[in-house]
Amino acid sequence: MVWWWIAALCLLWLVGCAQPTPRAAGEEAWSGRLALQVDGQASQSFSSAFELQGNAQSGSLVLLSPLGSRMAQLDWKDGHARLQSGEETRTSDSLEALLQDATGTHIPVVALFSWLNGTHATAPGWQADLSGLADGRLVARRDHPAPQATLRIALTR
Repeated sequence: MVWWWIAALCLLWLVGCAQPTPRAAGEEAWSGRLALQVDGQASQSFSSAFELQGNAQSGSLVLLSPLGSRMAQLDWKDGHARLQSGEETRTSDSLEALLQDATGTHIPVVALFSWLNGTHATAPGWQADLSGLADGRLVARRDHPAPQATLRIALTR
């Protein structure tokens, strides 16, 4: 019985000494809160804590409840995307198509990663306000095509 406790303590010590896996070049990580509001006949809004890592070509987005439990996870790599929410899993050959299906609006993924890195990027119909990025705030609005949409991100890094 004593050896069991010694083994458990050794295991906990080893886990505590483990180093995080280094990210590949070009990968970034952000966390915070995001809110998406889509106007129109079926106006909808969504807000969640999030953890985002990767880049426009491969990465992961985890949406968290206020209590920190995982509500949904979106993974993409090599031209394939998968969204898992509870028991439901959706897949697509296009990350942007899967996001549009899930949110009801087009989200410019490549531009979004540029904006989060503080770089102005163009996306048809979208205007990004990066003036608050130093304080961890990003607001992007799409006026056309309809429906109008507003994406707000508050970073905690």
